[in-house]
Amino acid sequence: MSKPLTEYHFPADLKEMNAEQLELLSYEIREFLLEKVSKTGGHLASNLGIVELTIALHKVFDSPKDKLLWDVGHQSYVHKILTGRAGEFDHLRQMGGISGFPKIKESIHDMFDTGHSSTSVSAAAGMAAARDIRKENYEVIAVIGDGSMTGGMAFEALNNVGASKSKVIVVLNDNGMSISRNIGGLSQHLSKLRTSKGYMRFKNAVKQSVNRIPLIGGELYTDLSHAKDRLKYALLSGGVIFEELGFTYLGPVNGHNLSELIEVLETAKKISDPVFVHIITQKGKGYRNAEQNPDKFHGIAPFDAETGSLLSPQNTSYSAVFGDEVLKLAKQDEHIAAITAAMCDATGLSRFSQKFPERFFDVGIAEAHGVTFAAGLARSGMHPVVAIYSSFLQRAYDQILEDVCLMKLPVVFAVDRAGIVGADGETHHGLFDLSYMLPMPNMTILAPYGQDQMRAALQYALAQNGPVAIRYPRGECPEIPIGSDTFFSGKNVRLYSGRDVDIWAVGRMTETACRIRTLLAEKGIDAGIVDVIRVKPMELSCLEDPDRPVVTIEDNVLTGGFGQAFAAAGYCHRVLSLGWPDSFIEHGSCGELEEKYGLSAEAAAERIGEYLERKA
Repeated sequence: MSKPLTEYHFPADLKEMNAEQLELLSYEIREFLLEKVSKTGGHLASNLGIVELTIALHKVFDSPKDKLLWDVGHQSYVHKILTGRAGEFDHLRQMGGISGFPKIKESIHDMFDTGHSSTSVSAAAGMAAARDIRKENYEVIAVIGDGSMTGGMAFEALNNVGASKSKVIVVLNDNGMSISRNIGGLSQHLSKLRTSKGYMRFKNAVKQSVNRIPLIGGELYTDLSHAKDRLKYALLSGGVIFEELGFTYLGPVNGHNLSELIEVLETAKKISDPVFVHIITQKGKGYRNAEQNPDKFHGIAPFDAETGSLLSPQNTSYSAVFGDEVLKLAKQDEHIAAITAAMCDATGLSRFSQKFPERFFDVGIAEAHGVTFAAGLARSGMHPVVAIYSSFLQRAYDQILEDVCLMKLPVVFAVDRAGIVGADGETHHGLFDLSYMLPMPNMTILAPYGQDQMRAALQYALAQNGPVAIRYPRGECPEIPIGSDTFFSGKNVRLYSGRDVDIWAVGRMTETACRIRTLLAEKGIDAGIVDVIRVKPMELSCLEDPDRPVVTIEDNVLTGGFGQAFAAAGYCHRVLSLGWPDSFIEHGSCGELEEKYGLSAEAAAERIGEYLERKA
């Protein structure tokens, strides 16, 4: 390229580039992504795989007039570069910098906030319907893939769009993480035939000509359509499901060939009905380490671009401790099964999957199905453990309530990434699980802190005859936590007594509470600490004096959280609750966010001191 990416005026400059310049641009973007993401961390492999497709989309369509929606959201880095944000990548996913996901408040080119999965086609259907009602003229394109097609919501939306006949272009980025590839000589031949302008003209001409034949035209065309369908079923197995849903299926197309991509997208623009464009890409394309290990480079911390090695050593995480313990317990009990939603390695279950493949189930990005699947296992004599991130478990709220808690089934929920998670921001913080599970009858909620408590909590949960949720944070799991017991009896633990105030700390906030205690001591305030391992049912054996003020602190929103439940129980006369406010928390490091929202040890100690002074 003749100048750095930061000096282009995208997307306008892209429109003026010829084929050779577009090809050079794809190389420049890959180099740029590798340089920037290796320093900031982020989702690398999926973005390396979608470079040419994103270039083609912005070449063919006119954003923001045409609406581009990115499913799962983490595959939008190239889109951000091509919409004028290359200069902001030094602060990608950092506080005050650009998000790793589409954000409508960040750019007029970001049409929809996405960070979970399988939502793009539904949103596109709504936008297309609004366009049609208002008699406006623009294209709506949903880019789905990277596992999103395993989500049932995607098929609900496809069914709705196909039936409505409203023009939506669905682009499947098939990188081997969703539906199987449909390649080979015959498929490529059919693809060239179906995407050619001649084929489209021929198809419409035949329909019009045959229908004009007096008396028998309509019946003859029906017979020809049936013949076409039989041929389609015999030869076009990969696309027939989309054709039957009401889409014109185009593909599969080589997702790293710009001329083919531009041609098929131009064809899709000319079709007046719903279109499904099937693109084959390679996750991690252009960076050998990511090509060979796409899972490792899906979402990665800062790393050495030459070797692919992480810059900072990774300490033992809660996920790893959970994975080791559930594997150990499964060796002792053949009734234990493990379920995950497309995150085997990330949730610590990879060794379990290898040791007990018959008892391991990856349901794909289908959390609601996974929970009810677990309920079926439990109802039939198994003891399933469902490992899902807190923010993703939200997608299965009704199934937890109706299909597990209602029947008091022994399902253990390993609620990973509970609490603040940092750089991934609003869509990934696990700040609501206490609030959405506390009201559920029959549910037990545990919040261990450290390795011993983590192992003991899982042992305890699997010994119960009803649903148990174990919530634990992202990151390091301390080896020797304060107040840990090798056996958890179901009771909370008093770590310190104090004459002036008690701090009831949930899970990882126990460490913060210990720092708060030290800071309060410098102010002459004697604080006690209760390590709240059992959040529900409310366990108050550590309550010493109902007249002593209590401060609750939790890594959850205040609304509907532990603090409100504790105060509502009415056993203590004065309660100050500390937690996250009633808002969506942006991306940034955990320390920066805690400082900003008053949950650092220093900020909390100041608030507690002021509270006690006012009450005195």
